Amino acid sequence: ADDDPVAILAQAILAQAKSSCGDVGPKTCKPFLLPVRAAMADDDQPKKRTFRKFSYRGIDLDKLLDMSNQDLMELFRARQRRKFSRGIKRAPITLLKKLRKSKRETSYGEKPEAVKTHLRNMVIVPEMIGSVVGVYNGKQFINVEIKPEMIGHYLAEFSI
Repeated sequence: ADDDPVAILAQAILAQAKSSCGDVGPKTCKPFLLPVRAAMADDDQPKKRTFRKFSYRGIDLDKLLDMSNQDLMELFRARQRRKFSRGIKRAPITLLKKLRKSKRETSYGEKPEAVKTHLRNMVIVPEMIGSVVGVYNGKQFINVEIKPEMIGHYLAEFSI
């Protein structure tokens, strides 16, 4: 245990703290804290950053993309469920087709072309993730990039 470099370093730091701080104690003595911080900086290596996997109501994104509209509807909140249960109209389906087309035509790594729409009451579904939608706010079109956290919300919420 005497050959352990960490133990040797700790003993040296404590000896230095006693000589320079006296009875103050190592926790409040500034000369004591400087070598401790320097020793800790040597041990720290850049840590790899891990990203949290997105899940909506406990279901991860890959499964959400494979779900049918009926299964997806059951995950939404009451207002969105009601909207889906009353039928999906022609305008939202057309918007989804345009979004698919703009995604298909872009090369890998680039953002798709913005698709302009007046459908502020459109519920964001997993299929729309990664698309750019120009949402009309009454005066101009606000470009909104759809992210996974937006699922279940309305387009209007992000065009302010």
